[in-house]
Amino acid sequence: MLSEKVQSMTESATLKMAKKGRELAAKGVKVISLSLGEPDFDTPQHIKDAATEGLAKGITKYTPVSGLPILKKAIIDKLQRDNGIAYEDNQIIVSNGAKQTIANICMALLNEGDEAIIFAPYWVSYVEIVKFSGGIPVVISAGIEKDFKVTADQLEAAITNKTKLIIYSSPCNPSGSVFSQSELESLAEVIKKHDNIIVLSDEIYEHINFEGKHVSISSIPGMKDITAVVNGFAKGYSMTGWRLGYMAGPAWLASACDKVQGQITSGASSFGQYAGAVALNSDHKPTHDMVIEFHKRRDLIIELFSQIPGIKVNRPTGAFYLFPDVSYYFGKTNGTHTITDADEFCELVLSEAHVACVSGAAFGDDNCIRISYAASEDALRNAVKQISDFLSQFR
Repeated sequence: MLSEKVQSMTESATLKMAKKGRELAAKGVKVISLSLGEPDFDTPQHIKDAATEGLAKGITKYTPVSGLPILKKAIIDKLQRDNGIAYEDNQIIVSNGAKQTIANICMALLNEGDEAIIFAPYWVSYVEIVKFSGGIPVVISAGIEKDFKVTADQLEAAITNKTKLIIYSSPCNPSGSVFSQSELESLAEVIKKHDNIIVLSDEIYEHINFEGKHVSISSIPGMKDITAVVNGFAKGYSMTGWRLGYMAGPAWLASACDKVQGQITSGASSFGQYAGAVALNSDHKPTHDMVIEFHKRRDLIIELFSQIPGIKVNRPTGAFYLFPDVSYYFGKTNGTHTITDADEFCELVLSEAHVACVSGAAFGDDNCIRISYAASEDALRNAVKQISDFLSQFR
């Protein structure tokens, strides 16, 4: 009875591993979870206070589908202040999380058979959202030797007359890699040579950037009118459960996303949007303090994983993930178990070492695993020790 679309849809690997970790923990096993992309910091108090204030003011009713005026203005001001890009009110759509924003864009743009180029490694939901929208995912990859960053030449070679959309994230989930200004300019030169292509630039990890200033491809001359900037509040403000994201893009695309969202969920939470405006307009010290802590953990997790024989690591400059290449262990056995691939690696690390991580196969690179270091230093040290001790058995 189920639709073919649903039957062909792959379950989110990050949510699947988190669920398995919880099930194991429910049996009394002490599991260290490094699978979910969720900051381990509470939402800053002034943002929570703003939500309470919104409730007290009676901001509890339906909102316009595209967002409350106070939040849309805050978003416009933020994009001008932080990114140097000028947008109008009719170019902003507020959604129930950045994930819905991405789904809105894909459903608004893609016809059956349209191609969407996706840079790999990629966030797990890109491919499934494209497929569910009727599009054909075209994946182009860059491995650890390229710091997981696709080049302009690769992009040029992948574009066809069916290409409608290009999707990437920077800072990247799962690799933590960040495109530089010059790298984005090279990509933009390729894109601008082709008509009728829209770029979906996922910038949800914008604030978690350890080196230099975040650059949006929309700020590059000639790109604003063909770019949909996706951002939100989950990562930079530790507001994951608030489900609040937004898009800034061409007015015609914003109008189409408004139409799509209006038939599925309508507007996001009213008092949550009120708090979101406060988050954008107020002191960012809590965000800066969180980034400093993530930076320390980045250095620690690189140091720890670098000590495990055979594992390759790069030096991610954003987000809060490490994406080590573990292919050295494929085909090795400890006499009881054989590691066949990244999926088996993660299953065994969970069941035997009691650490939850996610296979890189779900992100488009089956040589790697994704480690979220949004956890305490003690948890990270213990997790890597448990993984290292388990892998030492394999020959």
